[in-house]
Amino acid sequence: MNILEEIQNCPVEWKELGEVAEVGTGNNNTNEQVENGKYPFYVRSKNIKTINTYLFDEEAIVIPGEGDIGKIFHYVKGKYGLHQRAYRIHITVDNIKTKFIYYYMHANFKSFITKKAVSATVSSIRKPMIEKFPIPIPPREIQEKIVQILDKFTDYVTELTSELTSELTSRKKQYSFYRDKLLSFEDEVYQVEWKTIQDISVKIVTGVTPKKSCEDYYLKGTIPWLRTNEVKFNTITTTEKYVTERAVEETGLKWISPNSIIIAISGATAGRVAMNSIPLTTNQHCCSISVDERIVNYKYLYYWLVNQNRQILSLKQGARGDINMSMIKSLKIPVPSLEIQSRIIQVLDNFDTVCNDLNIGLPKEIELRQKQYEYFRDKLLTFVAEGEYTDSTVQYSTDKT
Repeated sequence: MNILEEIQNCPVEWKELGEVAEVGTGNNNTNEQVENGKYPFYVRSKNIKTINTYLFDEEAIVIPGEGDIGKIFHYVKGKYGLHQRAYRIHITVDNIKTKFIYYYMHANFKSFITKKAVSATVSSIRKPMIEKFPIPIPPREIQEKIVQILDKFTDYVTELTSELTSELTSRKKQYSFYRDKLLSFEDEVYQVEWKTIQDISVKIVTGVTPKKSCEDYYLKGTIPWLRTNEVKFNTITTTEKYVTERAVEETGLKWISPNSIIIAISGATAGRVAMNSIPLTTNQHCCSISVDERIVNYKYLYYWLVNQNRQILSLKQGARGDINMSMIKSLKIPVPSLEIQSRIIQVLDNFDTVCNDLNIGLPKEIELRQKQYEYFRDKLLTFVAEGEYTDSTVQYSTDKT
């Protein structure tokens, strides 16, 4: 009989976490952390600090009380310090293995807290909410087998993900190197002519934000309207907001044709670049460039601006850190022949796909490994006692009638 068959056939008791565990917070403050302290200090994030005194010497599970609500950060065994807004869960009965509950909470606690929340989002959780979490209690030997399997699988996935992440980082460095090399023209292999952005453009415009108080500008809108938070070195295929034809007619909104380059020019997003594959409009914090295709390929301009991000950021002015249109117009760009631009684009497109496309390559491999881990973890941690627990509703009853 394999482990999944054993799980399906083993007796399972359900209890609330508060019945079998102590749940409470620490009393350390963030300013008590020290560099290279004697003991681990668990706060409200995955990052582990250090401290020279300890509050607890035990086996426990640590979760945040604020911030990443529903996340299960740490399994601890030994002496440790604990922040006043982080919770410890210390199992107090012998027939429950702490690390089994740690894995079970990883798989199920976030959905439980979300369903128990009154509002759509939870900013903090309280002790009674944690204590109400229902946990399965199969025989101790089943718990130990599950923990042993998940420990090995976790180590495998962690190591593999680390290797893939390292490889992806290496690829990105390689990509940056070749991008910089291709766009520097230091070796003078290609003949280039330096031109300003204005020289290579047929239109450079900023957008408009229609009055929010006018519902007719937004209600049932079908025209894509781009904001700067959506500009993040990407291709725009859709927008989060839409406006109406009336908004375009009455507010001075300008249509931006596909294959334009959009630069965020205001505040924290200033300097970020995007391309658009759809016709759209933008707010006033976006500067849109329609290139003269006889001179420049729009993708070549995009890659050039991405490569020049530091220079663009150095132009920011004022308390908000804005960039104005005249700064963008005066930026100079080396312009080789369209044939050379096409070759450069082909190389950079290939690198960009390998590094960033989540549907193929290393990022997809990392995502698949994580999903594989979660699938087998959930298989191992699915317990159903008829009449007691329904996973889809996170409801249970301890009544034995």
